[in-house]
Amino acid sequence: MAWIALIIAGCCEVFGVIGIKQVTLRGNLFSYCLLGIGFLCSFSLLSFAMITLPMGTAYAVWTGIGTVGSALVGMFLYKEPKEWRRLVCIAVILGASVGLKLIH
Repeated sequence: MAWIALIIAGCCEVFGVIGIKQVTLRGNLFSYCLLGIGFLCSFSLLSFAMITLPMGTAYAVWTGIGTVGSALVGMFLYKEPKEWRRLVCIAVILGASVGLKLIH
């Protein structure tokens, strides 16, 4: 259950980051709600996951999901660069997160 909570927490982190981007673009109430709810859910689920999982593993996986998800959202929704070096770095982050899961 902790791993599921951690994965959902990472996804909520991505919604929080999308909220930040939307606040900078539009600054409307929906953007602020997305930012606040995304991060509130993310931190709450991360805290729940840390009850069972080691802090270092949980934080690294949560950060990895948030980083990869945010980078992909930036590339596909906000037209950020999709160059191969960036994709390789994203793959390395994703591989390290999966590796931490396999080790635990």
